[in-house]
Amino acid sequence: MKLRYSHTSPYARKAWMTAIECGLDDKLEMIKTNAWASEADFVAENPLSKIPALTLENGVTLYDSPVICEYLDSQHSGHKLFPDHPVERWRQLTLQALADGILDAAVAIRIEQTIRPEDKRWDGWMERQQAAIIRALDVLEKEVGHWGGVFLIGPISVACALGYLDFRKAVADWRTGRPHLSHWFTTIHNRRSVRDTEPQE
Repeated sequence: MKLRYSHTSPYARKAWMTAIECGLDDKLEMIKTNAWASEADFVAENPLSKIPALTLENGVTLYDSPVICEYLDSQHSGHKLFPDHPVERWRQLTLQALADGILDAAVAIRIEQTIRPEDKRWDGWMERQQAAIIRALDVLEKEVGHWGGVFLIGPISVACALGYLDFRKAVADWRTGRPHLSHWFTTIHNRRSVRDTEPQE
């Protein structure tokens, strides 16, 4: 399998972390890709020119990260990251969506601050995204104690979101006033999937 990724993409990190947690990382050919360049061979695989994208042995390409992660989870016989039990499955999917929403807002802020011309930037837009991130973080602070120490797709997604906030500083220090979430984030760094996939320029 061929995984298109970059070291700065939190969505690609989520797919990479999932592969490690599933014991499948040694089956991946990691292809570093600049999605903004829209290279012809990449666009042929993913017309959206977004990463991650996972090309299977049969030539089929999967995108985006929730689809890739669930596929990877279906390819191993160990503990499933996407639970079969309906209640827990929907809980994990909702937690994944909340974390991905943090990422969507953080990436939107990043684009506004670094790519959009300064005279066209909209402060109200960035404030709206930051407010969404803060609300989501407050929810995570209340919920983290109920995760029971398991590292399923929800917590994996949260780890990627918090790591990206540290990396890009989309909001002021998210740890302030959130001791439980901060402690959880510190403890998960003993996992190889978290250590080996830290974002970097």
